[in-house]
Amino acid sequence: MTGHEKAQGPKHKQDLTRRKVLAAGAGAVVAAGVGGTFAAGAFAGEETPAAGAKASGASGETCYKLTSETTEGPYYIDADKLRRDVTEDQDGIPLTLRLKVIDADTCKPLADAAVDIWHCNALGVYSGYEAMGSGGGGGGGGGTPPSGAPTGSPTGAPTGSPPAGGGGHEEPTDDERYLRGTWRTDKKGEVAFRTVFPGWYQGRCVHIHTKVHVNGTWTDAGYEGGTTCHTGQLFFDEASVLAAAEVEPYSTNTTARTTLDEDTIYPGNGTEGGLLKLKYKKGAIAKGVVATLTLGVDPETTQDGTGAG
Repeated sequence: MTGHEKAQGPKHKQDLTRRKVLAAGAGAVVAAGVGGTFAAGAFAGEETPAAGAKASGASGETCYKLTSETTEGPYYIDADKLRRDVTEDQDGIPLTLRLKVIDADTCKPLADAAVDIWHCNALGVYSGYEAMGSGGGGGGGGGTPPSGAPTGSPTGAPTGSPPAGGGGHEEPTDDERYLRGTWRTDKKGEVAFRTVFPGWYQGRCVHIHTKVHVNGTWTDAGYEGGTTCHTGQLFFDEASVLAAAEVEPYSTNTTARTTLDEDTIYPGNGTEGGLLKLKYKKGAIAKGVVATLTLGVDPETTQDGTGAG
């Protein structure tokens, strides 16, 4: 685990009562700049039931168990783009992400919630933080390693507080915003995004960050006010990641990959911990993946993820 996603140091202060989504133009939808095509109906409007949504809750498990809260990480940018298609010009395997948000206590869908997603590209780089390389502070694998034996061995016991280590929020270093977006849940609590299968960077398994905001107001400008009732991460099973790793540009990512079992953020508890249900054609993952999950949240709590481990 790298320092940039350890337990947070200095907290990133957000004024949730004044948060605002800036629309990327009226009804803006950016054309996907990826190879391959989506199957017909793979990205239908939110009024279409989310593929696999019933399977996610078939046992009733997602109805009464809260989806695990995890760290926000340092690379959240507050609802910068109001859109469902977050691909922009990023290469990668087409991914349709369908989420359903329910009240974990009543099992009722949460309509009009604002759902954020953000993740790195196929080579492990986050938009807004390109200067930090693969995974921001996670290291890009470049540079020349030091030579010779270390000198000046430390003596005595360490004193003072440990360094922050980059665990807190980082301010953006550029204006790029690919693979980030916010959209509104429909009356069934469902929302769908078009993106690409994420890559990986040092110290972390493949994942997507997400937040759910409730009790705000949708205006012509976007979404204002409210609270964050869920901050989590969505995870991918090893079989799908291994299949994706054979496809360009993922196959050119030379960063050592952390597996799902090795990851220190994934709670290890299946769908409750954010493990996505994936559907793709065996042997042809490059043609596209549909990922689904039901998120059980408590709309009465605030879970901004800045204090999670």
